Amino acid sequence: MQGKGFVKVFLVILTLVTVWQYFLIWPTNKVEKAAEAHAAQVAAEAPADQQDQVKRLAEVKYLDSMSTETVLDIPLLKSYTYQELKGQQLALGLDLKGGMSVVLQVNLENFIRNMADNSGDETFQQALQRANEMQKEAQTDYVTLFADAWNEVAGEKKLAPIFLRNEGLREELNYESSDGEVIRLLRQKADETVNLTFNLLKKRIDKLGVAQPNVSLDEGRDLILVELPGIDNPERARTFLQAAAKLEFYDVFRINDPGIQQALIRANELLTARAGKDIEQEIETINIEYATDSLGQVDSSVVLNRDTIYKAQTTDQGVLFSKFTLNSGTMGPAVMGQANKNQREAISELLDKEEIKNLFPPELEFKWSRNPAKNYETGELTDQYQLYAIKKDPLKEAAPLTGEHVTDASAQPDPLTNEPAVSLTMDDQGAQIWGQMTTKAAQDNEREIAIVLDDEVVSAPGVRGPILNGSSQITGSFSIQEAEDLASILQVGKLPTETSIIQENLVGPSLGEENIQRSIRALLIGFSIVLIFMILYYGGGGIVSIIALFLNLFFIFGALASLGTVLTLPGIAGIVLTIGMAVDANVIIFERIREETREGKGLLMAINDGFKNSYSAIIDANVTTILTAIVLAYFGLGPIKGFAVVLIVGVLASLFTAVLVGRLIIDWWTGGGRSMSFHTGFSKNAFANLNIDWLGKRRFAYIISGTFLVLGLASFFTRGFELGVDFKGGYSYNITFEQAVEAEALRESLTTAFEGSVPTVKAVDTENTYNVVTDYLIDSDAENADDQVMAKLHEGVNSLLGGSIALESFKDPEGQGTHVTNSSKVGPTIADDIKNSALEASIFALLLIFLYIFIRFSKWQYSLGAVAALFHDTLIVLATFSILHGLVPFNLEIDQTFIAAILTVIGYSINDTVVVFDRIREYIGLYPNKNKKEVINLAVNSTVSRTVITSLTTLFVVAILFIFGGTSIKGFAFALLVGIIVGTYSSIFVATPIMSDLSAELTGKKQTERKATFSRAASKAR
Repeated sequence: MQGKGFVKVFLVILTLVTVWQYFLIWPTNKVEKAAEAHAAQVAAEAPADQQDQVKRLAEVKYLDSMSTETVLDIPLLKSYTYQELKGQQLALGLDLKGGMSVVLQVNLENFIRNMADNSGDETFQQALQRANEMQKEAQTDYVTLFADAWNEVAGEKKLAPIFLRNEGLREELNYESSDGEVIRLLRQKADETVNLTFNLLKKRIDKLGVAQPNVSLDEGRDLILVELPGIDNPERARTFLQAAAKLEFYDVFRINDPGIQQALIRANELLTARAGKDIEQEIETINIEYATDSLGQVDSSVVLNRDTIYKAQTTDQGVLFSKFTLNSGTMGPAVMGQANKNQREAISELLDKEEIKNLFPPELEFKWSRNPAKNYETGELTDQYQLYAIKKDPLKEAAPLTGEHVTDASAQPDPLTNEPAVSLTMDDQGAQIWGQMTTKAAQDNEREIAIVLDDEVVSAPGVRGPILNGSSQITGSFSIQEAEDLASILQVGKLPTETSIIQENLVGPSLGEENIQRSIRALLIGFSIVLIFMILYYGGGGIVSIIALFLNLFFIFGALASLGTVLTLPGIAGIVLTIGMAVDANVIIFERIREETREGKGLLMAINDGFKNSYSAIIDANVTTILTAIVLAYFGLGPIKGFAVVLIVGVLASLFTAVLVGRLIIDWWTGGGRSMSFHTGFSKNAFANLNIDWLGKRRFAYIISGTFLVLGLASFFTRGFELGVDFKGGYSYNITFEQAVEAEALRESLTTAFEGSVPTVKAVDTENTYNVVTDYLIDSDAENADDQVMAKLHEGVNSLLGGSIALESFKDPEGQGTHVTNSSKVGPTIADDIKNSALEASIFALLLIFLYIFIRFSKWQYSLGAVAALFHDTLIVLATFSILHGLVPFNLEIDQTFIAAILTVIGYSINDTVVVFDRIREYIGLYPNKNKKEVINLAVNSTVSRTVITSLTTLFVVAILFIFGGTSIKGFAFALLVGIIVGTYSSIFVATPIMSDLSAELTGKKQTERKATFSRAASKAR
């Protein structure tokens, strides 16, 4: 073996690096145990009903405090902090640990509007609207979509004048700038905005207190993927991820300011008149201001101002006041009135009508409170949100004072009430502006100043005196956690543009623990079966392959940890699959060694030639698998990308351990004069001397494949597919019931709750657990749409069970009794994106394989035969899923995981095909006098043992995965089972026959020197 010394050195280095990687676990575990002990001590002093929450918070705070502390110091080399070490360790994904994952869309529509200084140009507005429509089905970034949309609607109109409204762009653009130059500038600015948003979100998430969060950016689509393992408060996480943190300070109007209350009453009258209704108003009091003469005496004959104050209208007194309770002096002077949460949007629409806006001063702008109002008698929060009227200069976009001047924010108790509040410190310029605002407000009868966060009023305190030191405080009925979170968000700063959640997945910790147990069981059983089979079939060679397999797993986990990989359920599936595929190289080599010994060669020469003559097939087979995995990594999101990374690392580790390390072990053993067997008693002559006319049976195979494909196509158009929520969009919930319920009864109850929208209800293999999928409100833009769907789900389940379940316990993944164990949301935009990605990934993988086979074999017939077989395999798997869905007791959904399975099948199937093609190419040179049919049959007969054995070993572990892997992985495993069987069949009965039918007589060189050498070597061995 050439380069043996290099392989030994590399093996030693790789082993040391991997051992070091495992060693890094020790200091982090030490810190985490200390955190647990500290948290337990703190929790012991808390009230019994708060101990769990206090313990979690204390543990998070301890680990956060240790994040920048040195926990491992290597003299003269490097010191490691806890955070650095944790980032170099294998993290468990959501499906194994529980937690939350979201896909965030960076809103570049608003970014472009701001860049154009909110231009009202009609063509510009049409282009934005068209870009929004295109985004639902496109894979491209928003700026490119806007450019395409502009080209559609603009005609000869130029973009530059629209963006030159923005003074900040005038140094980079002029009226002669082409549309292409404008788009390039927009793309540059958009990239900067997306990257800044991404980096700020990472900083925010660091303050969320989640161990090993995973945040990644898909620059091509302006998407940010966030995974938060172990998060126990999804609503808190959503706030962290979506809050823009735009902090503003405004002067306010009061309800008793001249004309304000009267304008609201007049608005109610106009809106009611438009609706064709009449109302009566009851006057509470009339305030009249009279003139005074030169001596200061009141002149009652001259009225300066008359202010009529009406009593609050009842619910049947007008369009506006039926939804909105006018402030009659009981809500605080800066409050206009209040309304229920679900009425706010309707009221805002009414007040935003042009004729209504004209009733109020031009600088007035309405803002709702961020939190519900408090009942000052009981101290409890109500369900009413208050409306404020801020003073905003119509000629200026910015507020008088913004959060850009805030240098520090911290959660501290309010000195007056001792309730949680957020204290702010401002820079010199901010302190000066704040001093001016508070001085003016204090002098104006201690008027309020509204503190606005993300267009909602968090508080509007009255100003008793000037504040000149640049300090301020935000109050607003916060909990301690809410105050700390708000302070953290404000410390990081505002996001440059908005983000919105377009996909969300929530997994309860109990489900994660169950998935871990199932996965470890599948891993151990699969490994054991492969171990036993290889030893029983290959004897001494099998022991070598098992040693290589142990090393393979050792290196895989070390490499994944060093890459900071997040291990998910599909990732574990990839490892289990790697176990089956890892022996593929060993099988190719061992079967070739057995062939060489049957030719009469001695053991050492058979080993040498067996390895040498196997390299081509091994490289081709593994390169094609890596190519499909790279495609999967590029087009996939989240867990699917993780599966692809695991597969790539597994294939590379398998090549090294099976080919190079395996050769080292065999050479070491046989170099001492010891013998090694590559068979046992029952396997010695298995598949030997086969003489089957495979090509002669191709017409029969064509009929079988054609029949199944026709049945599949018929099923495509009649039964269709069971599309997963990934592909159709919607909400998906797994609900565990305390008692047995019928699926049909649950579906009927939920259909009523969802206002006629019929959900999909399927049993899950966990006892008394159902999966519910609905598209109810999936297209809604309402900010609380998720809450509304959860409330309707709870309503339907409660109706079925008698109405005894509280909403809070029902939606808690860690709850007891009947509750939601995990949930996910996929918006229509990301669903279309996933479908298009899946199609592109499949086509791209087939094209890559076509090109690779063409380059390696120099004939298009080989490429076409291989791709036809892969297309055949894909259609058969799809047909199986179409025909069987709803007929088998497990889910056969077409989703992202299924696409991962299809691409894995493509990679696996091409392995078998490449091995056969490689042997055909070899035999063309060795047997120039044989005709095409003889050469092909000889090649297939000589490789069928390898094809069957590798398929069996992989089938063993995939079958174990199917049996023990749990519901979420069962469809994936079933697709692999079908794909492996069909792939084995197609390499012999589809790829090879098609290549043969497309080719003329196969020709090669005359008897080559290689053959002569082979003959002399064989004679010498005899």
